[in-house]
Amino acid sequence: MLKIIFISLISLVAINSSIAAGTGSDLSTTISAVKAAGIAKNLANPIANMIAVPIQYNYNRGIGLNSMGKAQSATLQPVMPFNLGGGDNFLVRPIVPVEWQNNVNGFSGSGIGNVQIETFYTPKPTSSLLWGVGPYLITPSGSSGQFGSKQMGGGLSAVGLTQDGPWTLGLLLTQSWAISGNKDAGSVNNFYYQPFLSYRTKDNWTFGFQTQSTFNFDARRTSNQLSAPIQKLVVVGDQPISFAVGPAYNISPAPGGPQGWGAMGAVTFIFTK
Repeated sequence: MLKIIFISLISLVAINSSIAAGTGSDLSTTISAVKAAGIAKNLANPIANMIAVPIQYNYNRGIGLNSMGKAQSATLQPVMPFNLGGGDNFLVRPIVPVEWQNNVNGFSGSGIGNVQIETFYTPKPTSSLLWGVGPYLITPSGSSGQFGSKQMGGGLSAVGLTQDGPWTLGLLLTQSWAISGNKDAGSVNNFYYQPFLSYRTKDNWTFGFQTQSTFNFDARRTSNQLSAPIQKLVVVGDQPISFAVGPAYNISPAPGGPQGWGAMGAVTFIFTK
């Protein structure tokens, strides 16, 4: 797994170098250096007023009652801001995961996991604290049961963060309660919290650290995953694209959940206004 991450990091550097060499110019000749730095800063802000389309890859192992299973997933989670006027915005972020499982309790196959919709009302900033809050929805897919809960749930999503120079510090929260459906494949009575920290360099590398934790009120258990993504903003033609890769580690997993080391990667397409 560490070898995969190392190769991915080398590839990320090579992609950046080849783009620069191929165009004969650096980032500042494609879009201004100030604008590029602004995009890199906004990428660290989950409620930035910017259209972004991330596709995130995750690899986990030690899954299932015998801890022999492995899983890979590709998650589409576009961010769509809507201008409410006066500096206020309303952001919508659907989260659609596609998962491939190998030998998870004897099952191997692919399917779509629970679809989530996070929304955030974000007022015009009046201080260094940026925040957003809105309704949250989680719904089963046609593959649910093997790839997620059969329940539909609703609740709240919220985020707060501050950005000081190259640093970003924040916390993302969601709370969901079951509305309908059978919980024999797990419930959606969950409290999710994700503290995140990142540092951005002058040439738009971003080094991050975050934890993703879910407490299930029915199982009375918390699953925790630590990850440390490394991200680089590049431009292909006039299209800003962010590449990220990093290790992940699962601690105190829920029964049957992933254990030990994993990995993550992401490609994000940014559309400036």
